[in-house]
Amino acid sequence: MNRRQFLKSFVLTFAAVASGCAATETVQERRKPAEPSGDQTYLAVARGEDAAEITRRAVAALGGIERFVRSGDQVIIKPNICVNYHSYEYAATTNPTVVATLVELCLGAGAKRVRVMDTPFGGTPESAYAVSGIGPAVQAAGGEMEVMSSVKFVKTAIPQGRAIAEWEVYQDILNADVLINVPIAKHHSLARLSLGGKNLLGVVNKPNQFHRNLGQRVADLYSLVRPALTVVDAVRIMIAHGPTGGSLNDVKLTNTVIASHDGVAADAWAATLFGLSGADVAYVKAAAEMGLGTLDLDHVKVQEVNL
Repeated sequence: MNRRQFLKSFVLTFAAVASGCAATETVQERRKPAEPSGDQTYLAVARGEDAAEITRRAVAALGGIERFVRSGDQVIIKPNICVNYHSYEYAATTNPTVVATLVELCLGAGAKRVRVMDTPFGGTPESAYAVSGIGPAVQAAGGEMEVMSSVKFVKTAIPQGRAIAEWEVYQDILNADVLINVPIAKHHSLARLSLGGKNLLGVVNKPNQFHRNLGQRVADLYSLVRPALTVVDAVRIMIAHGPTGGSLNDVKLTNTVIASHDGVAADAWAATLFGLSGADVAYVKAAAEMGLGTLDLDHVKVQEVNL
């Protein structure tokens, strides 16, 4: 490394650390998930064959995207872009139509900028973005695909953490005005299911180190990284051999989208598609025990929309 390269690396690292310190100090002041007011729906479930329309209808049932996104907002959408060797039909990655529809909704609400990003488990971000179909769909909708820079993963305190007190977290995720979490509902060999909580491992460095005491560590991360809105893609679900899959025999078409400001509740409802409850998934149960959301869907307003 020559002198110029060294200085550039030093400046970038210093800027990232400074950004991380600021994010750590202000994370508790960031906009919290928008609680429903009056008789607004707490959780919405939309079913139908048109992935774009059921996404729009699920968000509309919550009061519309304007409940979450304001004019001028910087929005980040976090899908699951798992690998670069399966298209979305294999249910390893989030449906690109669902993601693109959310981009359109955010821009329609006046968002200044909408970025979409993830850290793939297999392959480069560029190739995974392309093969998943998410990259082209997002760009066509007016959004931006971002390759997550290593210098923006900065050690950040997790004040409510029970198993981890700090971790290297992508700072733009913490600094965004609005974070929308868009997991695909799928089987996971270690976590049992990969849903919204598990999807947040794409915003941390060394996510494989979460696998020890996975349930509590994911819940701890969720206490720091609080999406304003969680939209679970269950258009196709992977029922076995997750998280990467590879056989269409493991895919079930359910034509469903689940949305809520409460990611725990959204995950709990998604678990029922697999014959499970939220309490059967360790990180969902742990997050509920930390007061980060509810598992009790019988005592909140759930609106179901069938097209």
